[in-house]
Amino acid sequence: MPQQSEIFEKHYNDYCAQIAKIDLDSVKERLGMRNEGEKMLLSFFNRDYSVSGNGIFDASGSRPSYGVCVIIAKYILLCPDRAYHDPEWVSFKDFKRTSHFTNVNFFRSDTEGAIEKNFSGKLDILSKAGKELGGIHQDMEMTYDLSMKFDALPRISLLLLFNDGDEEFPAQCTVLFQKHSEFYLDPESLAMTGAALAKSLERFALKD
Repeated sequence: MPQQSEIFEKHYNDYCAQIAKIDLDSVKERLGMRNEGEKMLLSFFNRDYSVSGNGIFDASGSRPSYGVCVIIAKYILLCPDRAYHDPEWVSFKDFKRTSHFTNVNFFRSDTEGAIEKNFSGKLDILSKAGKELGGIHQDMEMTYDLSMKFDALPRISLLLLFNDGDEEFPAQCTVLFQKHSEFYLDPESLAMTGAALAKSLERFALKD
């Protein structure tokens, strides 16, 4: 859709213009960014992206998907005035800050629902895809077929809890955020981050 593409390009350029006004050195510690030569790097799901007012690029020098650009740009532009750290795991709908009903539905369908659909009966494939994405298995008080932590951004981690389906029950997936995540991203961008996890897992699974 040419019109949609033009809108995305306008938003992308607006984000870059706003980033150009920020002294990235002054916020890099708060956001977990790092310098590499003249580049400022930010990790998103185990991949490094260079960020500046000139654009957002992956290691090959290509611009990532529009969704990834939005999440990275918002993470920088919404940088809080101080560091927050509350590692308690909470569901998307439990965030205190306002999240529209649409965001909750989108998160359920495009994150948890997508993982259930793509990996029901494929627990080993999900585990392997998770490891390739940098996921680390977690020991939980409750028993799950798979529990894995992912570092989406330096200050935002996600916890994937998955029980595979059987003859009686369908597969069930829950994705949780650390409580402080809402201080680093708005609800829409957090929902997009969950969807990015689901898409990345599917992409790694399809490589096999």
